[in-house]
Amino acid sequence: MTSHTYKLVELVGSSPSSSDDAIRNALAKAQATIKHIDWYQVLESRGHVVDGRIAHFQVTLKVGFRIE
Repeated sequence: MTSHTYKLVELVGSSPSSSDDAIRNALAKAQATIKHIDWYQVLESRGHVVDGRIAHFQVTLKVGFRIE
């Protein structure tokens, strides 16, 4: 196995559907400008509540990508 060096960025994804969709949305958007994304870590999960129901999910991620 070869060794790699990674850079970390912090992202916040959001979705009206689920926290999983919020993660997927953040990663999909990041893929447009960041190459070699290899992993993510959920740092925080929160949401917006309206009339006692979850209206929006927000997830803060730490994302690692390989430096060329």
